[in-house]
Amino acid sequence: MRSLLTATLMFVAMGASAQAQVTPPAGVRPKPVTTVPVRPALQTPADTASAMPQAERLAIQSDLAWVGRYNGAITGEVSERMVAAIKEFQKGRGGKPTGVLNPQERGILAETAKRKQDNVGWKIVTEAASGARLGVPSKLVPQQSSDASGAKWSSPTGTVQIQLARRKEANPTTAKLAGQEKREPAGRKVDYTVVKPDFFVLSGLQGLKKFYVRGTFKGDEIRILTILYDQATENTVEPVVIAMSSAFNPFPAGAQGAGPPPRKTVEYGTGLVVSGDGAILADRQLTDGCLTIAVAGHGNADRVAEDKNHDLALLRIYGARGLTPLNLTGGAARSSVELTGIADPQNQGGGAAASSVKASVTPNGSGSDLSPAPGLGFSGAAALDNEGKFAGIALLKPVMLAGPANAAAAALVSADTVRGFLKANGVAAPGGSADAKASVVRIICVRK
Repeated sequence: MRSLLTATLMFVAMGASAQAQVTPPAGVRPKPVTTVPVRPALQTPADTASAMPQAERLAIQSDLAWVGRYNGAITGEVSERMVAAIKEFQKGRGGKPTGVLNPQERGILAETAKRKQDNVGWKIVTEAASGARLGVPSKLVPQQSSDASGAKWSSPTGTVQIQLARRKEANPTTAKLAGQEKREPAGRKVDYTVVKPDFFVLSGLQGLKKFYVRGTFKGDEIRILTILYDQATENTVEPVVIAMSSAFNPFPAGAQGAGPPPRKTVEYGTGLVVSGDGAILADRQLTDGCLTIAVAGHGNADRVAEDKNHDLALLRIYGARGLTPLNLTGGAARSSVELTGIADPQNQGGGAAASSVKASVTPNGSGSDLSPAPGLGFSGAAALDNEGKFAGIALLKPVMLAGPANAAAAALVSADTVRGFLKANGVAAPGGSADAKASVVRIICVRK
């Protein structure tokens, strides 16, 4: 009982004490208590984007670029430009510009970008001579050619051109390379420049065309991507330019650093009919290691002889009809020749037409080099001199990936060497047609 009474008295005393503490003295008004509600911080569009995996941010930036809303580096980094591009895409569809894509908007963006890519034939390719990887709008630029200095893709009328240049240079820097590109070719008007330690970017006007250049180096190896396009194609091409810049990988890990590029599973060249009974002259290296050698329109062929010193091969098809041999008499290369061959199917939209190109002849020891080198498929092409007489055979040389920048990419085997090879293998080359286009055939090598 005493304990209970003691506890009760203590409780009353504590209550009185507490009341005394909160009760103000007489005549003093209590100050109002201000309460501040605690609200959680609002999440910004940038916060939402930052919470995404980087791969998804990369995909969104890429898709926004393809639909023409994003004009910047596709790095996956969150930026005000990325958020603004999302808002523009939303406004363009009549939606609320929140800067955050809802699932439906994300799906529509991806579908629209994919459709744009399909319309231009977007694909990632590896350029054989340099090992560089780049994105190419194959429907816009179906024509492809290459030589010792790199590769080129172009539209049939030249309104869009893509060039990948490769060369060696002692002690390069991006500042020095950018300076060279500003000056050459003459007449470039540069309106945008970025120079970083590991790459540079230039854009502006080159004559009546817009241009975009992105370049870099590794050691003494230079890689420069140039895109030229008519101003009238700007709406179509500019999203592609952004995508190409971001996809450009000039020195991919594991790329072949030296030696010739790997042989293709299917390779195309040109054969020259040298007799009506089925004898055809071709490139020895082109026809090496083939499971099957086919002559388009005539069936399979056997390789019956070769000249390793001059890279000539003699093919024979049996039971052939309708072959037109070329007149191989007379003729000698001087300063220039006309090369007649059949370009690689990819270079002519899958076609198989014979065509002719000009080339300069430069003596090189016991042989001659040709420049510019003809495109893929022309190895084995017939060379005619300025009088239309047979001057020899053009052979494309395998490009050495780490070779000198001025290495020849094509050689001319002289008419005398060709006639001597044919004579040694029992092929009489009587007078034939003067029309080289009627005497060339497509050679198809199929490997493992």
